[in-house]
Amino acid sequence: MSNTLIIYSSVDGQTKVICDRLQQICTDNGSKVTLVALDDAHAINLSYYDKVLIGASIRYGKHRPALYQYVNRHRAVLNSKKNAFFTVNVVARKPEKNTPDTNPYMKKFLQLSLWEPQQLGVFAGKIDYPKYRLFDRSMIRLIMWITKGPTDTSGTYEFTDWDSVDSFGQAFSER
Repeated sequence: MSNTLIIYSSVDGQTKVICDRLQQICTDNGSKVTLVALDDAHAINLSYYDKVLIGASIRYGKHRPALYQYVNRHRAVLNSKKNAFFTVNVVARKPEKNTPDTNPYMKKFLQLSLWEPQQLGVFAGKIDYPKYRLFDRSMIRLIMWITKGPTDTSGTYEFTDWDSVDSFGQAFSER
């Protein structure tokens, strides 16, 4: 049985939901899994784990600075483990931007990060207009209008391809 750590950085919760699914896949494949928010990961001893998976969402075109601080500070230990990284963003709803090679946020992460993950994933996120504050709802609606996405602010739109999440999880758990 391997010890697996899953760290998530989530603004509105979809990355956490994806990590919950990945945790279940890893558990079903015989791993003991610890799931922790990025804000709490500083208290975790990475040397205890055989595998580390990190998932992070995008807000207004950026990953949180704390993500870069964490992976850059711990890159040596991360590189010594079986590891993976995935990003969650609504741009990935478009087929031409839903792979590590074509997603602009994954490309930017790899440029800014000192860590070089062994396995990469890109998943489309979710827009939940009713949940957002007025400013966020307005800004996200504007971005969706510009990018030809859904603009009805009474709706919730989930773009996550759960088959892709499952495939990513299976590949990670088998590493």
